[in-house]
Formats: sequence, structure tokens, C-alpha cells
Amino acid sequence: MNFVWLFLIITSFIFAAVNGRMEDVVNAMLKSSQSAVLIAFSLIGIMTFWLGMVHIAKVSGLMDIFSKLTTPFMWLIFKDVKKGSSAFSNITLNFSANALGLTNAATPFGIKAMQDLQNENKKDKKTATNAMCTLLAMNTAGFQLVPASVLAILTVSGAKNPTEIILPTLIVTSITFICAIIISKILERVF
Repeated sequence: MNFVWLFLIITSFIFAAVNGRMEDVVNAMLKSSQSAVLIAFSLIGIMTFWLGMVHIAKVSGLMDIFSKLTTPFMWLIFKDVKKGSSAFSNITLNFSANALGLTNAATPFGIKAMQDLQNENKKDKKTATNAMCTLLAMNTAGFQLVPASVLAILTVSGAKNPTEIILPTLIVTSITFICAIIISKILERVF
């Protein structure tokens, strides 16, 4: 992939030099760099805020309540995970954090869930279990009720109404989530 980026950069410099537009390329690079730094610092603030909210939600028991609400649904998806397993608990916490748009907070739960599922893996340790594949599909689909990161980027970028992305995001992530689960369950029977 690095070669692709290198090719694109060199090609743009060559075409800019040939067309006498090198000044435009340099100005675009500087402006883009400035925007990238602004967005990165803004995301630090937004993510700090949301991670603090997750910590408060976790300490206050709100995450546990949300996890308990999603537990019946999760039992339908992860039937082969043991009841009372720490893997199941981490799966529901991962789903809950992702649903609330806190993908950075969800990552540690997802990693821990994968580790727990690997520990429960009684078969070949080099082969992922059905639950591991389903968890990966679920995370890749990325169901979100509130796309916090996208809202932050749109706000920093100066969008007039950044919240109008919420409904389309909910629709798209719901469809991809359902499709990912269905495909995972179909492939689980095939393989």
C-alpha cells in the first residue's frame, strides 16, 4: 500500500510541475496538514469526553444495564459461548460501546472477548471458532446508535448540521450488522 501512496504523491508532483501548478500543490498540502492537525486535536477532546462518559456509565452501572438489555439478543447470536463466561460479558460490553459510538472504548472489550473465546477454544488453537468469526463480523459491521466520531469530525470540519448523519448511519449500520450476522451464521454451517 505504501507503494500506491508513493506513486500518487510522485505523480501529482510531476503533473503539477509539468502544468506549472506546483504552488497549488504546496498550498493544498499545507492546508490539508493544518486541517488534519485541527481534526486530530478536536477528536482528542471528543474522545476524551466520550471515554469519560463511558467510565461514568460503567461506574454508575449504566453500561451493565445496557448490556443486560442486549443479553437476550446476544444469546441468540452466541449460542455456543458458555453462560456466565467472561467472554460473553466482554462481547456485550463491546457491542454496547460500539452501539453508543464509542469505538475506541469498545476495542479493549473486543480484544478481551477474543482472548476469552480463544481460551475457551477446545479445538484447534490455530483456527477461529464460530463465535470468534461472528464477533469479528459483528465488529466489522459496526452497528451504531450514535456515531460520535463522525459527529466530531463533521463538527470540526464546519458542517452546518452534523446531526443529520445520525438517521442514515443508524439505517446503514443496522443493515450491515444484520447482513454480517446472517452471513456469519450461514458460513458457520458451511465450514
